[in-house]
Amino acid sequence: MMPITMTRIGCESTIKKINGNDEAKNFLRSLGFIEGEKVTVLNEIGGNVIVNVKDSRIALNKSMANRIIV
Repeated sequence: MMPITMTRIGCESTIKKINGNDEAKNFLRSLGFIEGEKVTVLNEIGGNVIVNVKDSRIALNKSMANRIIV
C-alpha cells in the first residue's frame, strides 16, 4: 500500500484506506474517494494530482492526495 501520489500516471488503482481526521475523511468521501473504489491518476505536477474517480476528474493538492492509500 502507498499514497496515490506515488502511483504512475495512467495506472488504475483501488482505494484501500483514507487517512486523516474525520473532517478530511468526510471531505474526500464526499468527492467519491471511498474504500474499494477504482481511481486513476491522470496527471501529476509537483505532487499535486488530477485523478479520475467515479467518472469525475478531481484535482487534489499533495497534502490531500497523500491521505488516499491505494
